[in-house]
Amino acid sequence: MPASKLQTSIRQRATPYKSRVERAGVTDFSIVNHTLLPKGFGESQQSDYTHLKNHVQLWDVGCQRQVELKGPDAAHLAQLMTPRDLSAGQVGQCFYAPMVDEAGGLLNDPVILKLANDHYWFSIADSDVLLWAKALAYGLRLDVSVDEPDVWPLAVQGPKSDDLLEKVFGESVRSIAFFRFKKLSFQGHPLVVARAGYSKQGGFEIYLDDSSLGPALWDACWDAGQDLNLRPGSPNLIERIEGGLMSYGNEMTRQNNPFECGLDRYCQLDGSVDYIGLEALRRIDAEGVKQQIRGLIFSGDPCPPVSQAWSVLLNDARVGQVTSAVWSPRFQKNVGLGMISHNHWDHGSEVLIVSEDGEERYGMVSQLPMIDLSTA
Repeated sequence: MPASKLQTSIRQRATPYKSRVERAGVTDFSIVNHTLLPKGFGESQQSDYTHLKNHVQLWDVGCQRQVELKGPDAAHLAQLMTPRDLSAGQVGQCFYAPMVDEAGGLLNDPVILKLANDHYWFSIADSDVLLWAKALAYGLRLDVSVDEPDVWPLAVQGPKSDDLLEKVFGESVRSIAFFRFKKLSFQGHPLVVARAGYSKQGGFEIYLDDSSLGPALWDACWDAGQDLNLRPGSPNLIERIEGGLMSYGNEMTRQNNPFECGLDRYCQLDGSVDYIGLEALRRIDAEGVKQQIRGLIFSGDPCPPVSQAWSVLLNDARVGQVTSAVWSPRFQKNVGLGMISHNHWDHGSEVLIVSEDGEERYGMVSQLPMIDLSTA
């Protein structure tokens, strides 16, 4: 049978970097937030993984759409939308913050950028936060503008990221602290540059707020990286799983709460801040969670992709599910992420995993980031 193809239309938005990723040899796309996300450039996942851990990559992550809150009630609305206490946040700071609904279900896990006391960007994962924010602002009659601005993140990831961006923005880029940002000039235009990104290898996200500059920004980064072994890339599944980086829509959905996802440290429950879902989270916390995200390391040949959740078994009883999995060159085994029941989530617990191809694979539960007990 011929390989299936992704057919797109104007409902799936292109980013300002699309002409450049096509020139760089993109082979695969996915859709995130109704926007194209480049997912492959002809390299195997393992080759891409090794390169990311040793060099530097340029990622078109314009699919990380921004929900902008601006106006006198922007700080109030931002706090209503997350259980993380934002009150002590400083301008120039980034916050990883779960968002929950009235029942405590996860709606998204954005990075929130505080641009001013009355100006925030929610850099969102793959769910429709804009309509939720607009409905809250309208229903509560808040004095705040809620919109999706012309902002298109471009990520530079890998251990040589500082070397590359120093050539583009100057040496001040090196002084940006983790999860902080500065406004740095590009062709006379100030751009938000944050030390952040969807990998554990270090790097930056450049928040381009003028789409007409997209090709020029890509070209400047591309040219600056030619002596650094720069490649085009995208979030790498192997690196993401080993590092315990969760993906909204895969590891967690609205059916899950922050405690199941190990995000309790971002949930203020003492009543010092008010937000939607506070009472629900208090109740869930008091009752205790019955499942939680864990890593899984398991045997067998390289496993197939996870397109529907796989069962995790113990003595023929289902004790969890695998939501993402891939072969790891680091462990020379398969690795995965999944929800595991509380009686079996301890590091080192032995389980049986039934993958999508019907193969039974023996493995163990791992803490995150991953540690393989069999070689420790």
